[in-house]
Amino acid sequence: MAETEAYEPRLKGEYRARIRPAMKEKFNYSNEMQIPRLDKIVINMGIGEAVGDSKKAQAAMKDLTAITGQKPLATKARTSIAGFKLREGMVVGAKVTLRKDRMYEFLDRLITIALPRVKDFRGLKPTSFDGRGNYALGLREHIVFPEINYDEIDQIWGMDVVVCTTARTDDEARELLKQFQFPFNA
Repeated sequence: MAETEAYEPRLKGEYRARIRPAMKEKFNYSNEMQIPRLDKIVINMGIGEAVGDSKKAQAAMKDLTAITGQKPLATKARTSIAGFKLREGMVVGAKVTLRKDRMYEFLDRLITIALPRVKDFRGLKPTSFDGRGNYALGLREHIVFPEINYDEIDQIWGMDVVVCTTARTDDEARELLKQFQFPFNA
């Protein structure tokens, strides 16, 4: 039986080879485990228009599956709101949590393919950190991903992407994401 070489995402190899040593040198970490790394990426898609039509929720979840390569979890309304014609338990969104290799693959496609396709893109805000090293960004259109066939979609959905890191401060997380070639403006 021949040994097959295990596949490793491009950004994961780059993290091991280039980013870890650069971070260790810049912040003078004494222990390898102190070096910040990516923990997970959470993608959230709000589909409030699906209140009237459950087929829209299914279409949005199918698109999110195509983008992430993982089955999304349907988020449901906790309470009923009559003004929005919303009943408790109705599907109002979908979310996916990516870890390990899928996380690196998604991040690679986000940085190299999807963000450059955003209309009037001027870079990401470098201030969208939460104080604990996590970065959040929003996309107005999910059609910037190459997995989505523009002719087959019936509606354009927005999505939130949260990149969670093990960094303790925003400065460490900002430097980590800069090393991953995040297109920050200014």
